[in-house]
Amino acid sequence: MLKILFSPSEGKNNGGNTKQRELFGALDARKEILDAYNSIVLSGDEEKIKKLFGFKKFSECEPYINDIYNAPHMAAIERYSGVAYEYLQYGELNAEAQTFLQEHTLIFSNLYGPILGGDTIANYKVKQGNSISEIAPDKFYKERFSYQLDLYLGSVDVLDLRAGYYDKFYKCSQPYTTLKFLKNGKTVSHWAKAYRGIVLREIAKNNIQSIEEFATLEIQNLSVHEVKKIKNKTEIVYNIME
Repeated sequence: MLKILFSPSEGKNNGGNTKQRELFGALDARKEILDAYNSIVLSGDEEKIKKLFGFKKFSECEPYINDIYNAPHMAAIERYSGVAYEYLQYGELNAEAQTFLQEHTLIFSNLYGPILGGDTIANYKVKQGNSISEIAPDKFYKERFSYQLDLYLGSVDVLDLRAGYYDKFYKCSQPYTTLKFLKNGKTVSHWAKAYRGIVLREIAKNNIQSIEEFATLEIQNLSVHEVKKIKNKTEIVYNIME
């Protein structure tokens, strides 16, 4: 079986039509950090809220002022709307591919920590790198979830499509595969986000179940440049052809 580690995004879709359900690793394991977040958001302290969200104007904060326990929820894979998710085009996939993404994608949220794509979350805002009250999310989740993630991922193939920042939340101890994208011989950033979304979409569309199957998957505008192996990491380097 294949599990794909994925990043969240700053951009999110508003709304939702479900209530909070149990999350990967249990909701209780997150209670301390979720309570701290809720306390700030519902405090009415505009300066603290703006700092947490990373906004300069309080009017920008208003869509995120809600009790995250009772707010409308939606699946995490649908909640995020950044570049990678734009290219993933979740809403345009068939039901089988959507179910694949809900079950096989593990997203590392700055508030909720590691969650499956199908886990439901509220609309929230935490600027990457910010602490929530006195809690640093990366340290909080690394301490509480690394052992459980080692067990969960220990018997599956792992494709790590996260941005490097999210290594702070969890570092794979088992063999895993990453991707790197080059254009005109140079590493790209914006296009890396786009192609992570494209790669995840193609994996879901083709119901890829292993790294071996993934290695045979042809993706438009990408060609394999080289494959590097360093300790427990295999890095596939792609050239972007467009």
